[in-house]
Amino acid sequence: MTHIHNTEASWLDPAVVEAALAGATGDAARIREILVKARELKGLNFEEVAELTCIATDELRNELFATARYVKEQIYGRRMVLFAPLYISNVCANECSYCAFSRSNKSLQRHALDMDEIKSEALHLIDQGQKRVLLVAGEGYSAAKGGFQYVLDAIAAVYSVTHEKGNIRRLNVNVAPLSIDDFQKLKAAEIGTYQLFQETYHRPTYAAVHTGGKKTDFDWRCTAMDRAMEAGIDDVGLGALFGLYDWRFELLSLMQHNAHLEERFGVGAHTISVPRIEPAQGAPMSDAPPAVVSDNDFKKIIAILRLAVPYTGLILSTRESAEMRREGIELGISQISAGSRTNPGGYGADEGSLAQFQLGDHRSLQEIVQELASTGYVPSFCTACYRMGRTGVDFMDLAKPGLIKRKCDPNAVTTLLEYATDYGTPETQAACNVAIVQELGTMDEKTRRNAEKMLKMIRDGRRDIYC
Repeated sequence: MTHIHNTEASWLDPAVVEAALAGATGDAARIREILVKARELKGLNFEEVAELTCIATDELRNELFATARYVKEQIYGRRMVLFAPLYISNVCANECSYCAFSRSNKSLQRHALDMDEIKSEALHLIDQGQKRVLLVAGEGYSAAKGGFQYVLDAIAAVYSVTHEKGNIRRLNVNVAPLSIDDFQKLKAAEIGTYQLFQETYHRPTYAAVHTGGKKTDFDWRCTAMDRAMEAGIDDVGLGALFGLYDWRFELLSLMQHNAHLEERFGVGAHTISVPRIEPAQGAPMSDAPPAVVSDNDFKKIIAILRLAVPYTGLILSTRESAEMRREGIELGISQISAGSRTNPGGYGADEGSLAQFQLGDHRSLQEIVQELASTGYVPSFCTACYRMGRTGVDFMDLAKPGLIKRKCDPNAVTTLLEYATDYGTPETQAACNVAIVQELGTMDEKTRRNAEKMLKMIRDGRRDIYC
């Protein structure tokens, strides 16, 4: 593919967003037509998404939520993918008004982990039972540890760690925007998804809250996914930080970004994350966000996204409370972090003073697995698609006809049995065994036979079995 070094996000058109929002009527009959269409599992167009943002009555909101539950069930069943973030540095060269990592925040103790410390953190994560990890670094590793090579070395360090309970099987990465050459190095490091949030798509707000460092360049950040995909990273994760500007504008701008990627590369985002601003030490704006998103509106965001991009993974972090995460899972969330720490070195020693933001859900991975399994979900630690090359267009070609379930369902129960056997308390093991039996009952005969064969391998002492 020819490298196009255009760093202007000309495809992002706020006038189109504003016009769509202004043209949305909130008409009940029209909204119900859209909800009927959403049940066809083919997604929604821009204007339809705009219309759903106008839902204001309890009756229509409940119908939206019911439709989202239906779509989630049809595509994802009861699977829930689990992961943990690994913060390797809180050193940052940017000034972001809402973030504790801002370079001028003198109340935050700074630390960039060395390779031995990163390996130690990986060991702690393996001891939890984690298999999927999101590596996170502030945009200050250049000064701290010798440039982007620090990130590449960190990835290699995590992958190098193994002991009797296994290893981290896949690293997704959330780091600052890169050049195409550096994205190619990231691809060669065998990452899974490259994740980056625009924070806000509203240019005036972006300029107001990002006042120093490379992050002040709106377009360089907004075009990062183009460079990543040009470099061969075909699984990318978008997101906005809800609370900086009107959530309706952010939602439709996310849809513009996703549509641009689909048009240019043939596939949109693999995941979309929906963080809300949470209080952060030394960041007063985080205590009083300029565009607070209520719990009801937040649930609408999740539900609308599930209908708009039904095959895109939706991620909810431990920023949110346990109760909000329970509701979000019902409405469309398909991946959650568990047992998280947002400070470098946090898994070995919980030094909250180094954290990026306050956590809302403090439950351990064990507690979350047990609760999910007890309530009919199938916690999944699967990494098979990354390792089998089912990414980008190839993944969507299997997902949209519903064929990916033949892979995801057996892999989910296999990784769950592995977790329960190696890490589970007796109560967790019992809950997981019930969840596995229930999930087997939902599979077609061929898929179930394959799953049962894989489960037997786990019971016989094999590990890391996937299809």
